[in-house]
Amino acid sequence: MFKIEPRGHESKVWRYASPLLALALTGVTAGLIFALMGRPPLLTVYTFLIAPLLQQDGFEALPVKAVPLIMMGTRLSLAYRANIWNIGADGQFIMGAICGGGVALAFPEAPAWLLFPAMAAAGAIGGGACGGLAAWLRIGFNANEILTSLMIAYISQYLLIYLVTGPWRDPMGFGFPQTALFSDNALAPRLIADTNVHLGIVLAPLLALATWFVLEKSLLGFQFRVLGQAPRAARFAGFGENRLIWIAMLISGGTAGLAGLLEATGTLGQLTTTLSPGYGFTAIIVAFLGRLNPLGAVPAGLLLALSFLGGDAAQINLGLSNAITGIFQGILLFNLLGCDLLLLNRIRWAARAAS
Repeated sequence: MFKIEPRGHESKVWRYASPLLALALTGVTAGLIFALMGRPPLLTVYTFLIAPLLQQDGFEALPVKAVPLIMMGTRLSLAYRANIWNIGADGQFIMGAICGGGVALAFPEAPAWLLFPAMAAAGAIGGGACGGLAAWLRIGFNANEILTSLMIAYISQYLLIYLVTGPWRDPMGFGFPQTALFSDNALAPRLIADTNVHLGIVLAPLLALATWFVLEKSLLGFQFRVLGQAPRAARFAGFGENRLIWIAMLISGGTAGLAGLLEATGTLGQLTTTLSPGYGFTAIIVAFLGRLNPLGAVPAGLLLALSFLGGDAAQINLGLSNAITGIFQGILLFNLLGCDLLLLNRIRWAARAAS
């Protein structure tokens, strides 16, 4: 029989091997689920994880799809390392798109050099305000930021629905819940003409690198890490827990808001009710799959972006529901949490005692 024994320390090997094992188990589990659904498991897994990379459109779409996941995943990693649990990144993402999109709709003829920076600032402020509200509720009323940030996310979603079906709805849009298209001056700068490859592809890894530097090489990052690992020691050292909560929530919220603005202006070109297919919640998986390391969020973001593309491919080519993307992401998180058992424990074979 098998026996679980404590290691007494965290395994450095399993810290990085655990996500790889979780990914392998996810592939096997997904194959079994596909087989139970009457689909060829190998073909379905191939369609889901490999086929999108072999198509030119899919290869170009992958980094674009990964931009919001990487941006939010890096900053959530920063907050989570300090045990500050911002779960409402999806709402901050949406609020950033609303605030930045509102500027685009209000000033469509403004020059691009002025309009887009103003939109980016409005998006970051909108997302940061949502994060700041959750921070204020925790500090002022001891309200759990997991619950408050999540509830604020639903408020943001319903505000978006109200706007695009009401005062901001495109009068020439045949009744569809969407705003008018943004002017060309309001669109995110393109790196490749006539594509959706926009500025965010460069910005996302730079944010990951900057966040890693702050977390690992600065005094502020040291304070975040101590607060997460030894809260009493952080308070004894006078690091200022409330200040760190404000910083973490404002930075993670502001970055999510900027990501939302880039999604609206870089991919969609307008606001719709389907602005976010759950990017903010998927970014939580990105943060943990990247081991709460901002640099690890880059490959993790690409992998989860592939799951969105794979879900679309499976829906089109195999007739599967688009819910398959959420199933894959949920299985991956479940396996990751299970495999993390090996960080602090080892599994040994224990012989049965003689009767």
